[in-house]
Amino acid sequence: MYRQNTRYKIKTPTGYSSFSGVLKKQTDRLYTFSFDDGTIIKCSGGHAFLTEKGFLKAEVITKENTITGKSIINITYEDGIFDVYDPVGVSEHSTYYSNGVISHNTEFIGSSSTLITGSKITQLMSLMEEPIKREGDMDIYHKPQEGHTYVLSADVAEGQELDYSCFSIIDVTSLPYVHVAKYRNNKISPLLYPTEIYRWAKEYNDAFVLVEINSIGLQVADILYNDFNYENMIRIKPASKTGQKMSAGNKKTNLGLKQTVQTKKIGCANLKILLESDKIITHDIETISELTSFVISKSSYAAEAGKNDDLVMTLVNFAWLTSQSYFRDNVGQDIRQVLQKEQMNILDSELMPMIQIDDGLRNLDNDQYMDDRELWLEDLSRKYPLDDLNYDWGYNRRF
Repeated sequence: MYRQNTRYKIKTPTGYSSFSGVLKKQTDRLYTFSFDDGTIIKCSGGHAFLTEKGFLKAEVITKENTITGKSIINITYEDGIFDVYDPVGVSEHSTYYSNGVISHNTEFIGSSSTLITGSKITQLMSLMEEPIKREGDMDIYHKPQEGHTYVLSADVAEGQELDYSCFSIIDVTSLPYVHVAKYRNNKISPLLYPTEIYRWAKEYNDAFVLVEINSIGLQVADILYNDFNYENMIRIKPASKTGQKMSAGNKKTNLGLKQTVQTKKIGCANLKILLESDKIITHDIETISELTSFVISKSSYAAEAGKNDDLVMTLVNFAWLTSQSYFRDNVGQDIRQVLQKEQMNILDSELMPMIQIDDGLRNLDNDQYMDDRELWLEDLSRKYPLDDLNYDWGYNRRF
């Protein structure tokens, strides 16, 4: 949950500063630091403090470190589900005081290394909302609407409490696309996960289902198609010289997308365009939170160490899908054409208007003008010297 701030300021090393709001997140490990002056502070492992070695995350700080000059007496942690709160968008150097020590909030607003710009992430945070309904591990932001078309994009984990099995449901009826619901569970077995996909795909008007079939995902797609007889599986032609492509389906197609360097590159690029041009709207707290730590990793993007990107990857795969001609022709909109049209409209609006210069030779009220010192009257496509007209215009002789 995100609460926007317009009234209060926060104490920073250079004085009191404005900040955009407070972000409520959940962490599965809560750290407690006890200091020599009797104070304590509780935080997530990703929270950054100013130490004698610069800013370090709580999870790597030891008792040998000092935090803003304070000696650490003890560090403990407990596992579970805990709510933590962090100021977002602190304008002065992104640093602030919390319980007498200096914290840094850049991990929450993005940086130059994130796929999505920091300013856009801050804007996304202002759109965060609680779901209108929670049902188990499913968060619903918009209920299914009759006549609407939906795509369910699924990422598959092994259910070992490490990565998450996730899916996002996107309304593709019109632009902007809307992220209407999401599922997230790191304990569900791959054998049971298809049950959840099937249930919610049916709920959302027999949504088109795109499964990432790397590793265990192939088994999930197979159960959906063969055991549940789910027909609206998005089929992909295997990789060739031109890459994987969405297809109407035949014996040579796969029941989902095999993630490759190429598909991820296209998906990341498309997702950046979709989000930053407001062509896909999400209010989901966990998805936006993952975007804040979805950073450059070698020649691609991935979650920072200790973070997750499973929800983001459901959107990356969906974004790849939007580039497919079969999708554009049969399911969704041609994003490229829409963006080109918008860009042309922007350029047209920025063009300078035609300038009219009055040289004093034209009387706009009477459609008269001077040409070579002769006064003329303009009449549609013809022009007449006034001397030839039987009408007194105030001039009966040439100058």
